Amino acid sequence: MGRGPLFGTNGIRFIPSAPHGLDFVVDIAQAIGTYFGKGPVLLGHDGRSTGPVLAKAASTGLMAAGTNVVECGLVPTPALQYSVGKLEYSGGVMITASHNPAEYNGIKVIDADGVEIDRGVERNIESSHFNRNVRVADWKSVGEPTFDARVIAKYCQGILSRVDRRGIMKREYRVVVDTGNGVQSLAAPTILEELGCKVITLNGDIDGNFSGRGPEPTTESLTELAAAVVSTKADLGVAYDGDGDRSIFCDNQGILHPGDKTGTLIVDFILSRRSKSLVVTPISTSQLIEIITSKHGAEVLRTRVGSVDVSRTMLKRKALLGLEENGGFFYGPHQAVRDGAMTSVLLLEVLAVKNTSLSNLLSKYPKLYQKKLRFQCDHDRVQEVMIAVGRHNNGIVERIDGLKVWTGKRTWVLIRPSGTEP
Repeated sequence: MGRGPLFGTNGIRFIPSAPHGLDFVVDIAQAIGTYFGKGPVLLGHDGRSTGPVLAKAASTGLMAAGTNVVECGLVPTPALQYSVGKLEYSGGVMITASHNPAEYNGIKVIDADGVEIDRGVERNIESSHFNRNVRVADWKSVGEPTFDARVIAKYCQGILSRVDRRGIMKREYRVVVDTGNGVQSLAAPTILEELGCKVITLNGDIDGNFSGRGPEPTTESLTELAAAVVSTKADLGVAYDGDGDRSIFCDNQGILHPGDKTGTLIVDFILSRRSKSLVVTPISTSQLIEIITSKHGAEVLRTRVGSVDVSRTMLKRKALLGLEENGGFFYGPHQAVRDGAMTSVLLLEVLAVKNTSLSNLLSKYPKLYQKKLRFQCDHDRVQEVMIAVGRHNNGIVERIDGLKVWTGKRTWVLIRPSGTEP
């Protein structure tokens, strides 16, 4: 196997097969365990078909390094992160490939603060793995496995404690929830019902093949959600990705909105109470966030694409909020990571306080347009392509991540290599 970077934009992702089979998972987990020491480390997985066996392989590698492992089974990624941060674990390992197609799986490594490890730690773990500079525990110091059944309940309680429950319950909202056959079905519907919502669930069964509409919530895959919102006269529709850390919303008229638009609405609401707070967002989000935050005197800080970069920047700069155009929203008082269920509850609070519909609130914002395209590129040619694009442009170029070429005051094109797929 080559010695190129293992960690991409958001953890390690691969199709489980040679050279990324069970031996690879055991070996990389041993390197992760070497970083965490004795632990304990919280270990969970999403609903992908290969999740249980890869979790067992990861547990083996961690314990081989002398790390005590506490398994929690099927959980949303933000639920595992919340327990790592609140229950004093040394770290966490989540077996997930987030929104990638069903054949993929992966590994997210969570530090003791509940946030994914920073880029420097990623490189150190890679070095330990490739050089086999790992701890090998003897029979007296091998790690021990236990189980923690508190994770999902703790997560739900944490979210409910962050909003005005009575204010939302008075509205008796009707919400269509499309969990996309993912693990947020274990938490989000329960949380919404606790808030007095009438919940209508789509694709609510956990299915490793994501047979309903796929693991990634996109405009193209959420037509059923939009139709259900209209037919049931719901106040809101929400869809989650495979591991439950992202959410895309549909308004009461059946219109789907990008994550940075609904995220900006939540930011606008929170800044009306706590103005001049710092907001962190990647280079890929629209300018709507700058337009709206300017009236609050708030600063917007741009980062590379990736939730790790947003989270770590939030912690470093003590930022209150973060958002991504893909539906990731980061609410610092809860946890500085993206959390689909927390975002849903915050949006309901906005609607309750404003006492109006989502479509009405968003209609007041300026209209901005964005189109995302993907194309396959051989890994060996990525640098060649990026250099060529850099030479052939007629605008101002930003190089925070890839190449962002400005062709006007409000028009830009961003080209960057994917950190999760070829």
